[in-house]
Amino acid sequence: MKTLTTHINNYLSFCKTQKCLDAKTIKAYRIDLNQFSTHSKIQNIADATVDCLEAFIAFLHQAYKPKTAKRKIASVKAFFHYLEYKDLIIINPFNKIQVKFREPIILPKIIPLPALETLLRTIYKQHELAATTYQKRKTLQDITIVELLFSTGIRISELCLLQASDVDLLDNTILIFGKGAKERRIQIENTDVLDILTRYQNCFYDQIIESNYFFPNRSGQFVTDQYVRNMINKYTTLAGLNIHITPHMFRHTFATSLLDADVDIRYIQELLGHSSINVTEIYTHVTTAKQRDILRTKHPRRDFHI
Repeated sequence: MKTLTTHINNYLSFCKTQKCLDAKTIKAYRIDLNQFSTHSKIQNIADATVDCLEAFIAFLHQAYKPKTAKRKIASVKAFFHYLEYKDLIIINPFNKIQVKFREPIILPKIIPLPALETLLRTIYKQHELAATTYQKRKTLQDITIVELLFSTGIRISELCLLQASDVDLLDNTILIFGKGAKERRIQIENTDVLDILTRYQNCFYDQIIESNYFFPNRSGQFVTDQYVRNMINKYTTLAGLNIHITPHMFRHTFATSLLDADVDIRYIQELLGHSSINVTEIYTHVTTAKQRDILRTKHPRRDFHI
């Protein structure tokens, strides 16, 4: 008889070969399911009862924030649906469980545009002051990374894994491979950004071709997200900015700025590569400046004479 661990391994293999999920998603599933296996202490999948699952759910609610608990529960629920689909269990205990969440709305953190301008100005200044060829090249790569983060709203993982062929400066486009193997093509229209991309590509041409990554590191692999985080922290300090800036905040700032400029949210959804409009709608909560402007200039009460 197969153990719970065997069923978990088979399910993860199914996720990889049949559902074509990416490695990060499968890794998260593995962590969540192994945690369930350890907590439940069951060997035979038939011993997984409603009480067993409810005890695990109660543990997750106590140990984690609602968003994390919700994700872990979803991982286990998907696993049991797989078992039911494969006729490995007769009754799915999740069918008798109702789980409700009251998740607080966590607003995306954005970079104030004056701070972002100061940050970029600082990186360009460091490039001008670079005393060696190595420093010139390194600061040029740093500029290109930051410009691309803000110009496209690209995820840090997507940026690091950009291939040489994904950047087409003849057509001024970036081909991005997002979550769930979804593709999107982003147009680069800002002439300053196009100029820096062209300068960077010419400077790093040999390394890009040899590694096949648009942002290669010294080892011939792609730059890591940790490198980008450390790089941004370094320039934030040099710029004298008293804020913590993460790579993902560029994505939030990109989306919020477009929404403030009256760009339709469905276009923003497409640019960000969101599969659901519900994910993109979080940005409607952060455009308070735009709300103030609308209510001050558009509300009919302003025309009343009392």
